[in-house]
This record gives sequence, structure tokens and C-alpha cells, in this order.
Amino acid sequence: SAPPPAPAAMAAPPLSLSPARRCPPVANVEPLLFLATLSLGLQGPLATQYLWDRLGTERGYSPNTTSRAGCGNSSADDDPLRQEVEVLVSHWNLYINLGGFFVGLFSVTLFGPWSDSVGRRPALILPAVGMAMQAAIYLLVMYLQLHVAYFLLGRILSGLMGDYNLILASCFAYVADTSDKHARTFRVAVLEACLGIAGMLASIGGGQWRKAQGYINPFWLVLAASLAAALYAAFCLQESVKQQKPAKLFTLSHYKAVYRLYTAPEHRSSRRQLALYSLAFFLLVTVHFGTKDLFVLYELGSPLCWAADLIGYGSAASYLTYLSSLGGLRLLQLCLEDTWVAEIGLFSNISGLVVISLATTTPLMFTGYGLLFLSMAATPVIRARLSKLVSETEQGALFASVACLEALCSLVAAGAFNSLYPATLHFMRGFPFLFGAIILLIPAAVIGWIEIWDSNHDYSHFSDASMTPADG
Repeated sequence: SAPPPAPAAMAAPPLSLSPARRCPPVANVEPLLFLATLSLGLQGPLATQYLWDRLGTERGYSPNTTSRAGCGNSSADDDPLRQEVEVLVSHWNLYINLGGFFVGLFSVTLFGPWSDSVGRRPALILPAVGMAMQAAIYLLVMYLQLHVAYFLLGRILSGLMGDYNLILASCFAYVADTSDKHARTFRVAVLEACLGIAGMLASIGGGQWRKAQGYINPFWLVLAASLAAALYAAFCLQESVKQQKPAKLFTLSHYKAVYRLYTAPEHRSSRRQLALYSLAFFLLVTVHFGTKDLFVLYELGSPLCWAADLIGYGSAASYLTYLSSLGGLRLLQLCLEDTWVAEIGLFSNISGLVVISLATTTPLMFTGYGLLFLSMAATPVIRARLSKLVSETEQGALFASVACLEALCSLVAAGAFNSLYPATLHFMRGFPFLFGAIILLIPAAVIGWIEIWDSNHDYSHFSDASMTPADG
């Protein structure tokens, strides 16, 4: 009898759902990213608050029974039961985030290069379905009062299918497929603006909804948004890869494709720039994640002592930087090269963080937020520059590596900035923001050096080409 075929060696044909389409195909991936970001933005804070309430109740602790006499009163913070709950919640958050990161590290770098062959739509449908499965498991935990360890199971299942990072990578690769190099920076900035709008809606609406109706109803929206993203990718989104071809899924060649991006001997200058831009992106996003995590904690403490309404306004101001950066980038592109737009964005980021680090009054804090109005202009420039350094058949591999780098930024930022804040409280409460501003000088220097080196390199080539034999 003939031996059975090995499943791992089977070539996966391109996913084709054309007969089942129920709406005209569109080439706009922004609605999908908006839905996925809304789902993630609702899920993260709600899951943390659920862990706090659930674990606190199991140990007889309720935050409502602990009065806070005023800003600066440390009696509640010194409660050993509260500290025990804080440690438990932080540990479970760490387990869930690490589980998702390490599983996603392998799945994203597998599915990303695979999408260069079979198309982007499979790499958008799978992670959206995975996020819906995670939300469904979270709902089961809440309905049936299952052990919170099932949160980890849900995150791992989502990570196996690529999780949100694969959606992020595939959306940026989709934009690279469907835009020319001149317009790519602005298209990437539009995608990042979708991140800000969805994040703002989730942060403002999620907290109020939880207070009014608890956790279950908001999580139904998390599930619905993930399913809507999967259905949009399956039935409405037009495929962006022009030449689809069957490709094996479970093969090491996909991981090798990511490795070759940074090590291939051809186009050595491009690979050098790829590494330098990746370093700049890593530092910039790490500072962004790290400082963003500390804003609320910084505003709650003395001397600002903000109440919930001011914290909400501050959160909205931080998310509005996505929109102001989008408009500023569009205007600055009319008279400046993208690289110098990125430098202006970094200067906006640095100046805003310096002012925030010194803020002792509410007007000064909002002045810092105002100075951040162009702070998100640098990341779309870097993403677009990275995409222009590789071929059309490497966009999935590139943005898969960028998505993994972004996930690593989140872990490094949480560890570094959350450790730095309590360690520097005794001499400067805003030191982590000042530290972040200093770190941003490195990507500013890297991007400026690349632009100057490219300009000199192009000028030398022009000079050599213009020399006549007599000149030689």
C-alpha cells in the first residue's frame, strides 16, 4: 500500500474565497486594522482589571473597602493584602504576555514570509480568528468562573495563529504592496492614525462601559470586533500580492527569509541601512511604550494629583498625537524630505518628554502633551524607509520581523521603565521621561547620519559620472 502523505510537506494553495464574496472587493486595509486594534485596546485593560478584581476577591481584598484620604496618603499602598494582589496580578500579566510573545515570535516569522507567496489575506484571516478564539475563552472564564490560567491558554492559542502582531505586519505589508514609493510614507501614517483612533475609543469607552455593566458585555464587543475583522479580510478585502503561488507552510525557508534580510551579501549598503533603521525603530518604540505606561502613574502622584477626569483628558491628548502627526507629516512633506520630517518628529518627542519630566502643574503637563503633537511622525517614515530597502517579494518577511521587534520593544519597555520609575522617585519623579528623551537622541543621530551619508554618496556618484576622460 502507498505510504500516507506527510502533512507538513503538503503545499498550501493560495486561499481563494472569491465565489463566496458578498461585497465588492476593496483595497483598503485600514478598517481591518481599526477593528483589530479596537479589540486589543479593549481587551488588555479589561483583562488586567478582571484579574485584579477576581484575585482580590479570592483573597478577601476589595479596593472599595480601602479609603484613600488624599493624594500622597500611603496607608492604602502599604496594605500587605493589596501588595499581595498587586504581585499576583503582575505575575499573571507577565506569564500571559511572555507566553504570547514567545509563541508569536515563531508564528509571525512563519506566516509573514509565507504571505509573500500565498497572499496577505490568509495572514489577516488567521490571526483575527485567533483573537476571536482568545476573546471566547476569556468570556468562558468569566461566565463559568474558571481558573485564570485559562487566560494564558487563550493567549497561546491566539499566538499560534499569529496574534495581533501578524495583523500589524500583514497590514503594513499590504500597504507596501498597494502603494508606490512616493506615497508610501503617508499611507503608513494613515495606518498608524487608525491605531491612535481605535486606541482612544477603546481607552475612553472601555473604562466607562466596565463601570456601567461589568466585564462581560465589553468582552462581547472584543469578540465581535475580532470576528468582523476576519470576515472583512475573507469577503471584502482584495488580495494585494500580484503573483500568488503555492508554498509550503511548515518549512524553515520562511525563517531563513527573515534571516537573509539582514545577512545577505548583495546590496550591502541597503542591509546596513536596514540594521540601522531597525535600531532606530527599536529605541523609538521602546521609549514610546515605556513612557506611555507611566503617564497615568505620574499624573496620579504628587504634585499633580490628577482626578479621573483630568487623566481621561490626558489620555485623549496622548492619542490625538496620532492625528496631529498625520496632518503635520502631510504638510511637511510638501517642502521637506521624509527623513527631515522624521527628525522634526523626534525633536517634538524629545521636547515634549523634557517638559513632562519637569511638570509640577497641570498647565505645564498639558504643555508637554502639546509639544508631542508631531511625535508620531517618525515611525511611519522609518517603516516606509524599511519597506523601500527590500524587494516586493520580501515585504511580508520584513514586516514580520518588524512586528516581532515591536513586541520585544513592549517587553523591554515594561521592564526598564517600570523599574526605573520607583528607583528614581527619591530625587526626580519625572526622570524616566528625561531618560527617554536622552535615548531618542540616538535614533535622531542615526537617521540624520544615514541621510547625510546617502546625500554624499549620491553626490560622489554624480561627480564621477559627470567627469569626462579629459578630466580624468
